Amino acid sequence: MSEINTHYRNCNICEAMCGLEISYQDQQIISIKGDQLDPFSQGYNCPKALALEDFYTDNDRLKTPIKRTASGWQAISWDDALTEIVDKFKSIQQQHGKNALAVYLGNPNAHSLGNALFLKPFMKSLGTLNRFSSASADQLPHHVAANFMFGAGMLIPVSDIDRTNFMLIIGANPVVSNGSMMTAPNVIGRLKAIQKRGGKVVVVDPRKTRTAKIADQHVFIRPEKDAFLLLALIHCVFVHNKVNLRHLSDKVEGLDDVENLVKDYSPNVVSPLVGIAAEEIESLSAQMLAADSAVCYSRMGASTQSFGGICLWLTNVLNIITGNFDRAGGAMFPQPAFDLLRNHHAGHKTSFGQHQSRVRKLPFFNGEFPVAALAEEIQTPGEGQIRSLITVAGNPVLSAPSGHQLAAAFNELDFMVSIDIYLNETTKYADIILPGTTGVENSHFDIFFNSFSVRNTVKYSAPLFEKHSDQRNDWQILKEISARMLNIGADDPMQQVTPEMILDMELKQGPYGKQGMSLKKLIDNPHGIDIGPLMPCLLERIKTTNGKIDLFPQVYRDDLPRLQAVMTQTTRDNQYPFDLISRRLVKSHNTWTQNSERLIKGKNPCTLEVNSLDAKALGIEQGQVVTVTSAVGEINIEVVITDDIQPGVVTMPQGWGHNQQGTNMSVAQTQPGVSINDLTDAKRVDMLTGNAAFNGTPVAIKLA
Repeated sequence: MSEINTHYRNCNICEAMCGLEISYQDQQIISIKGDQLDPFSQGYNCPKALALEDFYTDNDRLKTPIKRTASGWQAISWDDALTEIVDKFKSIQQQHGKNALAVYLGNPNAHSLGNALFLKPFMKSLGTLNRFSSASADQLPHHVAANFMFGAGMLIPVSDIDRTNFMLIIGANPVVSNGSMMTAPNVIGRLKAIQKRGGKVVVVDPRKTRTAKIADQHVFIRPEKDAFLLLALIHCVFVHNKVNLRHLSDKVEGLDDVENLVKDYSPNVVSPLVGIAAEEIESLSAQMLAADSAVCYSRMGASTQSFGGICLWLTNVLNIITGNFDRAGGAMFPQPAFDLLRNHHAGHKTSFGQHQSRVRKLPFFNGEFPVAALAEEIQTPGEGQIRSLITVAGNPVLSAPSGHQLAAAFNELDFMVSIDIYLNETTKYADIILPGTTGVENSHFDIFFNSFSVRNTVKYSAPLFEKHSDQRNDWQILKEISARMLNIGADDPMQQVTPEMILDMELKQGPYGKQGMSLKKLIDNPHGIDIGPLMPCLLERIKTTNGKIDLFPQVYRDDLPRLQAVMTQTTRDNQYPFDLISRRLVKSHNTWTQNSERLIKGKNPCTLEVNSLDAKALGIEQGQVVTVTSAVGEINIEVVITDDIQPGVVTMPQGWGHNQQGTNMSVAQTQPGVSINDLTDAKRVDMLTGNAAFNGTPVAIKLA
């Protein structure tokens, strides 16, 4: 045997960008631990990183293409698989039009250097408008707000958690997620550092999360009412004459219009809607205004709801008018070495609403339609009906709203292809599955998450292990399908381009190129390079036509009547009296992470948390199984009784439901859980952005 070696890389499972030190011998991983010399994570890593070994050695993992046949799945050569796929795609498009082919992109694409670079030309080669992704089940409200307020969908403000003195967290659990749209390893350490320097952390959430339990204050709020709280907080700023734009005073438009809007949303008016005392709302505003620096961070609970667009817009407004924007300790903008906005010109025409989905007229944005529209676009006959689909590293049957409806829709397709390492709840409907490499077999560079990072750092990771000769990287699969769709030969110069070639070019042409930034420099610094804390830079990076922040874009004016209508609606649905919200688990990220034994071992993590008062009224005891029913589905699930959840609200984790026939994820099937998306309704969306409204699903509960 050879000697024991050490490899350094960033973990690619979630967006925290934790640096890892991996000891290995030959083709065997010996240990995975945090890299103490990584300038960003400084030795921290969460339990998920250890599972990189499990995914590499997983016996269930596919390594060669397989094809569905009458007698079951059979291995097929790469050439035969790709030939059949391209022939079928071309035939379907020739018969039914370019948009008869659709693409679904799962979350792991955001963690893949190659896919991030080659998905755009791949989509262009297919010629279809019908792209869907997990982004519309997650973060569209962030991008839409950035697009209309600052001129670019990727110009998203990030909480400067390392320097703030007051952090208001709305609908987020960053201790468990390690940040989300706020790349920050060791959030628990960073939050405790706020407290150590005399600052304060406040969490507003229908559930007392792990983040709330270490915070200085937790405030319960009713699901989907966050926008009203934000309006009241902004109201307080104006009423107390505390608006302070600092260096942005001549760079903000629409301030007077916002002031006129919030006059009707005093804490007294809002209090009955949100379930928070008016005095407590006043106190939250006063604390934020009194702090030397402060930031409001709104995430999943605010984003994945019926008013996600308004919530994220108002979050930006609050940070701006309190003088905590583009300023240390407030909401700031990273300056990544690979700058996704390098070629984004000021005044660039937005793609928002350029097209609408065929059936429900949901908005097109950033090159895609909302995933909530996918099933109906397959199942509704007529011109433009989707008849063929390729999924790339995604499992929307478990991760998208009305997952069971998606499953039925996939079963109706003329032809389906999946690029995935597993035969899972989605790929089982495919005609051909093409497995890519994963984790430690891939090179890695965080293109997207450096753009959301709480500190400017940069790091490249070469593959730990070389793939076998009969394996393909995901990006190689995409490139080969593209070439065949366009009839491009292997000798074409573009076919020789690699992710590393593009990465090197972007680093050299990026903001640190003149200081010698390059791929070679990153290879020579395997722990990564610290560029420094976030710095004020909005005036240089803003992309609006006139260089000013639009504080009250027209799209939000137009959407406000929908929010205002809630003020006169009945607060409870008698048929479905409970609000269902999702929750995040430390050892779970996506559906594929549950095929790691070390991440699912122990007691059942897929439970329904119910408040003790509700449990007593329903006659439910700890550990009993209940039936949860929504307008679109029904599940049975074990109950955990706890006062960590607000009365009238119940919660369960997302991403489970590995109890279906025809899959091959043997570890996940030992702890299958049930899918929350058998209850969520694809018709419940934020109508402004099209993002799925997972939180606040009305449900009924009874003993099974």
